[in-house]
Amino acid sequence: MNRIGIQHLPLQPTVQIQPKKTTSPQIKQSFVSHLQEATSNRELKISKHANERLTERNIQISEQQWQVVTDKVFEARSKGVNQPLVLMEQAALIVSAKNATVITAMERTEAKEQLFTNIDGTIVL
Repeated sequence: MNRIGIQHLPLQPTVQIQPKKTTSPQIKQSFVSHLQEATSNRELKISKHANERLTERNIQISEQQWQVVTDKVFEARSKGVNQPLVLMEQAALIVSAKNATVITAMERTEAKEQLFTNIDGTIVL
């Protein structure tokens, strides 16, 4: 019977390992600036429907009041509230905190007779 000789060769890696690249400060700074920009752009949008309701019901909300509403909605959003009812002296607003959009609006006196559904928080101003 013939003998077969087998030679053992050590395995050589076929993939060359690249040295690790260090993260440049420019990339980190870019991320930080994007994060700050995204979190500082805190502005409520008004849906077409809500804008029509505000106009037809002659509801006037000052810039200062809008800022308070905006701050409270974003605070509620940070606590996990997605769709709050915002009760103001002159109006009641349903807001999508997730989308930062006022969905609908009504006069406060009109709101007394309403049943509000699909809300998960209330902001009383």
